[in-house]
Amino acid sequence: MKKRTVEIMDTTLRDGEQTSGMSFSASEKLTISKLLIEELKIDRVEVASARVSKGEFKAVENITNWAKLNGYLNKIEILTFLDDGISLDWLLKTGAKVQNLLTKGSLNHLKHQIKKTPEKHFKEINDSILSAKKEGINTNVYLEDWSNGMRNSKEYVFEFLDFLSKQPIDRILLPDTLGILTPSETFSFISEITKKYPKTHFDFHAHNDYDLSVSNVIESLKGGCHGLHLTINGMGERAGNA
Repeated sequence: MKKRTVEIMDTTLRDGEQTSGMSFSASEKLTISKLLIEELKIDRVEVASARVSKGEFKAVENITNWAKLNGYLNKIEILTFLDDGISLDWLLKTGAKVQNLLTKGSLNHLKHQIKKTPEKHFKEINDSILSAKKEGINTNVYLEDWSNGMRNSKEYVFEFLDFLSKQPIDRILLPDTLGILTPSETFSFISEITKKYPKTHFDFHAHNDYDLSVSNVIESLKGGCHGLHLTINGMGERAGNA
């Protein structure tokens, strides 16, 4: 059997910090980043959301300065938003080189949260990706609420994936945003997508609302996903992550 490599992206410092009552100091974020990358050999670390606070900016700046000196800058990732370039400017000032762009992975979120058409949404995404590329920033794309999208608006999801598969991005990130998936659904949805887009890198991001995050992670691997988003001790909002 051919061996395959699975990337691990640790999001303790971003999604894990959304645990109720949890907040890391700038020095703690730097220490944890060093441990994750140098001691645990984690492939990538998502360290913050853009625009959160001055303290968060300083924390990211400390991490990117250390990462640049040690050859790890491509391992540091920031969650960004479609906000007319404000997130991208924030990221650029920190010295980071990778954005994880948050987009809408279900028709429900698209129509009722941001009230836009797919065409308008895709145009804004394309603009953000190209602006980032011009600045030397690599892009991964989150499909927020992707799991509900696959259940209820699969045609939209595949229209979106068709569009993204032609964009100059590194990875497509598939989150079970509300932790709704069963293991069988996870396997089915991931398998369908990886077979349809064999040249595209897909990450799976689980939530633990029904205590199924670890089972879903295992099924996503069986389905052919290329990367996993994990947190230390399963930290995360609501019931946590995998």
